[in-house]
Order: sequence, then C-alpha cells, then structure tokens
Amino acid sequence: MVERLFNLWKLEKNEDFDAYMKANKVNIVLRKVGNSITSYEEITRDNDTWTINITSTFRNSKLVFKLGEPFTEDTMDGRTVKTTFTVEGDKLVAIQEPINQGDLPSRFERYVLDDGRMVLVCISIPENIVGKRFFQPYSRPN
Repeated sequence: MVERLFNLWKLEKNEDFDAYMKANKVNIVLRKVGNSITSYEEITRDNDTWTINITSTFRNSKLVFKLGEPFTEDTMDGRTVKTTFTVEGDKLVAIQEPINQGDLPSRFERYVLDDGRMVLVCISIPENIVGKRFFQPYSRPN
C-alpha cells in the first residue's frame, strides 16, 4: 500500500549511495555533502497531486507532480531531467530521463519496509549501480 509513504521521514543511513552518485558523475564535493547531510522527506497527496518536500542542511527541493505526467526537475546535484512518477504495487517509482548530453538516466523506488522504515532505492540505469537511503518516521518537535 503506497499510502504508507504519506509521512515525514528523517534520513537514518545510506548504503552504497556514494557509488550511485559517482556512477551519475556527481563531483566529489557534492558526494561528500550528500553522504553527510541530515535530510528529511515529507510525502503527501491531495487528490491526484503528489508532493515530496525534501529538506536538508544543504539544499531544499519541492516536487509537485501527477502520476504518469512528465515534468522538468532540477535535481539536488544540479542536473536538469525529465521525471515521471508512477506507482508499482507498494512502490512510488520515479524515472529520470536526462535532458543534457552526458547526464545519465536513473530510477528511484520509495517504499516502506516491514519494520516501518522507508527505503529510497537509487539506480543508475546504464551501469545498474544501486544505492539505498533509509529513513525513519519523524515527528516535528513542538
């Protein structure tokens, strides 16, 4: 059930995320930042409009989309891509197609594990390099 994603999530840990970023030609400085920042994702839906608010100690991003409708996204690492979200079973899936020559396509899968954590699986499509980011449910302090 994709509804389990509707929550505020705090990044807990990364697995092989640096390898994913390196495969996507992210420079060393941004890779170090990406591996060390505190990051939050809040996923909501209002009728057929979805929103993912990504906030961090480095940069913020807000993705607003409808399933199956491509949109232009400026990624956190500075690329511009055409992104399309879909639902596959209990996963929210995003496909990023490069706009600029030299950039690479990626696939992202967000889903909730049996232990209640959300995992964001990041796949660099050409080389099938996989990185994972694990998030815990988070409540804002009062």
